[in-house]
Amino acid sequence: MPRICLALERFEWSPDQTVVGELKSHVVGEKDTLLDIARWYDLGYNQISLANPKIDPWIPPKGKKVLIPSEYVLPSIKSGLVVNLAEMRLYFFRNEGGKNVVYTAPIGVGVDGKLTDLGVYTIIRKRKNPAWHVPKSIKEEEPDLPDVVPPGPDNPLGTRALYLSRGAYMIHGTNKPWGIGRRVSHGCMRLYPEDIEALYPLVPVGTPVFIIYEPFKLGIKDGKIYLQAFPDFENKVPSPFEEIMRLANKLKENKRAKVILYWADVRQVLEKKDGIPYLVGEIKEIRDALANR
Repeated sequence: MPRICLALERFEWSPDQTVVGELKSHVVGEKDTLLDIARWYDLGYNQISLANPKIDPWIPPKGKKVLIPSEYVLPSIKSGLVVNLAEMRLYFFRNEGGKNVVYTAPIGVGVDGKLTDLGVYTIIRKRKNPAWHVPKSIKEEEPDLPDVVPPGPDNPLGTRALYLSRGAYMIHGTNKPWGIGRRVSHGCMRLYPEDIEALYPLVPVGTPVFIIYEPFKLGIKDGKIYLQAFPDFENKVPSPFEEIMRLANKLKENKRAKVILYWADVRQVLEKKDGIPYLVGEIKEIRDALANR
């Protein structure tokens, strides 16, 4: 089956529209797996499986309708390259012809204990067909590995690599696409081969990179508030409800408007944590709120 979506989904956005994309569906064909379907739609394994928890990822029933969760609440930072580890997704923000544009793609992230350190980095260099100089820590785990893996099908960096300014971290391709949307690396961030090849020419050296961890995101679409929730696999948010309140207050500050949340709906979304944006509130202009008193 041919690929349905181009690599790197691209959306226009504004401060009044921070929810982009749309939910879709796909009818399972002969020999489809959820991993195949995820890649066709530029999704990670985490997204497709969270959105379709009752479907066997390896043997989905032929003819079954699969939900494609290709709608996204943008992260709190909307500048440069933003990697949301909790979501296992990358966002690249830039201006094109006076329009705010964002590109997005799923990623694979570090295994337990080796997640990328949060913080601000910079792209310091780029390489096509990079050689992989095996870090000492990985050599200790896998002593049979050579010191250097040359470019080619056995190279875990794939065909492109963006090198970050701290540690040995990279944003790179992969020779194991099944790892996208999973915790599989030693700290680097992996993209599908087609995504890294599309991203590579867009990102100049010197681009800031923000590594964040946001399992809960609030965004605005047509005056309504949407909540997108993912599992907090690092247990970094002790009180999800307090986090939602903090995000709501941030919206209020930015919009200078009254933020109304439907807390029963918020509770349901936090229970599901399925990565799908749900309507949980609305924005009211201050003058409208005063008039309704």
